[in-house]
Amino acid sequence: MKLTNFRFETDADGIALLTWDMPERSMNVITQDVMKELAKVVEHVAGTEAIKGCVITSGKDAFSGGADLTMLSSLGPEYRKRVKSEGEEAAMRFFFDASASLSQLYRKLETCGKPFAAAVHGTCLGGAFELALSCHYRVISDSDKTRVGLPEIKVGLFPGAGGTQRVARLMQTGDALQMLFKGDQIKPAQAKAMNLVHAVAPREEIVAKAREWIKAGGSAKAPWDVEGFKNPSNKVHSPAGMMIWPPANAIYRRETQDNYPAAKAILQAVYEGLQLPMDLALRVESRYFAHILRTPEAAAMIRSLFISKGELEKGARRPADVPPTKIRRVGIVGAGFMGAGIAYVSAQAGLNVVLVDRDQEAADKGKAYSHKLMSDQIMKGRAKTADRDALLARIHATPDYNALKGCDLVVEAVFEDRAVKAEVIRKVQEVIGRRTIFASNTSTLPISSLAENFARPSQFIGVHFFSPVEKMLLVEVIMGRRTGDRALATALDFVRAIRKTPIVVNDCRGFFANRCVLNYIREGHLMLAEGVPAAMIENMAKKVGMPVGPLSLNDEVALDLGWKILQATKKDLGEASIDPRQEALLKKMVVDLDRLGRKNGKGFYDYAPGGKMLWPGLADLQKVKLDADGIDRQELVDRLLAVQALEAARTVEEKVITDVREADVGAILGFGFAPYTGGPLSYIDRMGTKAFVALCEKLAAKHGDRFKPNKLLRSMARKGETFYGRFNPHKAAA
Repeated sequence: MKLTNFRFETDADGIALLTWDMPERSMNVITQDVMKELAKVVEHVAGTEAIKGCVITSGKDAFSGGADLTMLSSLGPEYRKRVKSEGEEAAMRFFFDASASLSQLYRKLETCGKPFAAAVHGTCLGGAFELALSCHYRVISDSDKTRVGLPEIKVGLFPGAGGTQRVARLMQTGDALQMLFKGDQIKPAQAKAMNLVHAVAPREEIVAKAREWIKAGGSAKAPWDVEGFKNPSNKVHSPAGMMIWPPANAIYRRETQDNYPAAKAILQAVYEGLQLPMDLALRVESRYFAHILRTPEAAAMIRSLFISKGELEKGARRPADVPPTKIRRVGIVGAGFMGAGIAYVSAQAGLNVVLVDRDQEAADKGKAYSHKLMSDQIMKGRAKTADRDALLARIHATPDYNALKGCDLVVEAVFEDRAVKAEVIRKVQEVIGRRTIFASNTSTLPISSLAENFARPSQFIGVHFFSPVEKMLLVEVIMGRRTGDRALATALDFVRAIRKTPIVVNDCRGFFANRCVLNYIREGHLMLAEGVPAAMIENMAKKVGMPVGPLSLNDEVALDLGWKILQATKKDLGEASIDPRQEALLKKMVVDLDRLGRKNGKGFYDYAPGGKMLWPGLADLQKVKLDADGIDRQELVDRLLAVQALEAARTVEEKVITDVREADVGAILGFGFAPYTGGPLSYIDRMGTKAFVALCEKLAAKHGDRFKPNKLLRSMARKGETFYGRFNPHKAAA
């Protein structure tokens, strides 16, 4: 039996070992070739009398991350092609068969008559975990690196290779739904407690343990194929079932606002599937899966959150002719909230960190932040005391700038003030080597102007982290006018080392993310000034898919910061650059009422230990109060999304964004732009540039020039172009 992606051997006891080890890949993935070879193995094991059973394991440090989603995303274009050549019915038959093929393969394995066991170490997610679930026995290693799960919901899909049906038959329905909706990665002990695996063992014992199970006469039948099997939560239509399904539907609507077809399909597939025998249940799942694969939401999310995100993380924007940078030692100047967070993620990635602040007490306080974060992890069982000690040992907190000698990269994260930053830059460049790259974590000040204080501007770059650093995935890498390729390559290598997602933007006021998100916040302010009820503004934002409303978001970033940005903008660009209604609102909140947001417990919301609620006094600030029943809800949601998407389009025209992937990935990861759209440019493409321009013109006529479509959008509308058509990054790369 000739295999390329697997190694197959049989021991003296007649137990086969199938080792998944794809050549020239760091991670095993499910491809068409892998599926063909696995089918061949199942037939061989089932048809060879001397083979008692088979253990499936991996020859790599991880089991597998799942299916190659580019394989799935290619089905859509092929379907449309067949519609034209063969007709709708034939094309749909092809699409269903292709999308259901992995599920059918796993069911073939599960019912082949020979016991299969999965021995899993490392990452085992998505379709790979569905493979493990189709095996009759599952043992996983007790390593901190081992994680299992079904994260498909995070890219607009749901488990379509039997995951919804097998998980729902292994645990209580409510727990199964929660697992499928969250898409979390699950640790070994938790997986055992959830009944997802049979055993947890040291890595070096998992294959032997799986073999022992087969040798001892392990059953070749899954529990649901045994006569008399009962679902863990009893029948769907039973008193117990009715305690689950009405609340589940309500929770789904509350959490998704009906924006995510895949989440709804999970509910439907589990609800219908649990009322059927397994083979019919899998067919139901496959029908929903085929439908979801053809939705624009899935296409957009797969492109932005899997394909584009992966390409950017692997260095799509990195200068190809610059050798990889070996970053061992990082200097961070400024041990406040942002600097302390950067120190933590750097040390967590194994880098040595020099954390500098004005005095030892301030530097130690910054290091203490890492101690707190690691202690929290220990309390949750996610880390050990030794892990905390090792991480803290990598952080050297000091007020001495001389300690920065020998750093490969220095990141400045001090107060957002030109004079303060200029003084830090002067002190740093007195002690660092001539080849050290200097990065500023500024969120508002143009990089080119800051670089004027540095003797070697080609080695000066921006790295804009988002707060809190340890949770936010995005980093904006900002190119100044004179930033060189080596600085860019070093910054991207650093971002990759700390496991963040980079986008590369050119210098301008607010860069990319802040330009878009500040427009979103401003729109909330202006709606409030117009008399729209505050609760309605927040609820419409959530309805359209934003994680929080603009007023809540402003509270999080601090109202006084918004006030300072507004005043700085007016000083630099003149009175016409700001909206007087927004200025009046922020002046009242910040200057007159000292309502600064979450940081002092009062902003647009009032904060208490038990939670938060909109400040009742907001209504008193509104000169006009509109009746909620008379407000056009669709116009509100259009305004909240269009104002962000329009600004994203402007950044493309101004060449602040030069790769459309970065606008979409950056918007979703940086400020939560409605993920189901695939990002602001995908949102425009899906609507059509002509329709989007018409919407903006309608909004501009009623609400002002901030909605006026830019020249690029008008040109694209006339030509019927899309952003991913006109600015296709893969054509540019080719």
